[in-house]
Amino acid sequence: MQRTGAMVLVVGPSGVGKDTLIAGAQKAFRQDERYVFVRRIVTREADVEAEDHDSMGRADFEAAEARGQFALSWQAHGLRYALPLSAATDVVLGRVVVANVSRHSVAPALEKFPRCRVVQINAEIGLRAERLAARGREPRDQIAARLARDVVPLPDAARPIMLDNSGSIANGVASFVLALRTIAAQIEQK
Repeated sequence: MQRTGAMVLVVGPSGVGKDTLIAGAQKAFRQDERYVFVRRIVTREADVEAEDHDSMGRADFEAAEARGQFALSWQAHGLRYALPLSAATDVVLGRVVVANVSRHSVAPALEKFPRCRVVQINAEIGLRAERLAARGREPRDQIAARLARDVVPLPDAARPIMLDNSGSIANGVASFVLALRTIAAQIEQK
């Protein structure tokens, strides 16, 4: 009997706190080997102030993609993103693999991973604007454009778990941890 875990895709617009919730859950599960938190590969320079990721030049990225070295890849905001092949291995080994992804990657992931779950994070728009401004990465006009961006709808098959992260970090992390525990319990029953 083949063990199969779950690929958990975390989606949501900029400023909802995806990285904060993922970091909180990673800390909560640091002693539990069933959970794996994936570090993305991005075609931009690493920045300690920005998201935690591995950088790769575009030409190297495209060559690695052509060789099948990614579990999942997509394009968003003029950049290329990928999850390392180890993420797919961890799913096969029965782990709950958690990754911050773009909505553009959800449909291919649903096809590739039989037990793919989506957690959609939302937050009040005013709070998102404050969070984006506090990061200090973009001027106000770019923040306004980011907030006004059309949201790509998720495929019907995604059936996301919806979490509102408008409250405290502690409440958001607790809700996210509960969602991940629920997903783990579901895959253990099958």
